[in-house]
Amino acid sequence: MDKVVKSEEEWKQELSPEAYKVLRKHGTERAGTHEGFPKGPGTYVCKACGNPVFAQDAKFESGTGWPSFYQPVDGVESEHVGESEDNSWFMRRTEVHCNRCEGHLGHVFPDGPKPTGLRYCINGVALDFKPKG
Repeated sequence: MDKVVKSEEEWKQELSPEAYKVLRKHGTERAGTHEGFPKGPGTYVCKACGNPVFAQDAKFESGTGWPSFYQPVDGVESEHVGESEDNSWFMRRTEVHCNRCEGHLGHVFPDGPKPTGLRYCINGVALDFKPKG
């Protein structure tokens, strides 16, 4: 996968202020602000670079107010989605990022449904939806 590398000024010009805050500065959007994604078949892609990150069929309702998925588009050992340790806010969490542009997507927690038991809690502002077909 080819990496996407841009200057901070380029990212600021291409992304909305909220998307820039989340994707480039590791921010978190307010819960419940992105419930309007389509329900049909398709793929969620990174808003910054278009990298496919989650499939619609792995999405579930977690009750948290953020889009939630039980695995990345290509499975738990994903080439599209990476993880790193996040010790901000006096917590120990696992950050989820786009492997193509290093954009911050959200966090993953071990309290999701079968088959993985994982809950990828993703900022909706970091995603675009591409319908199948």
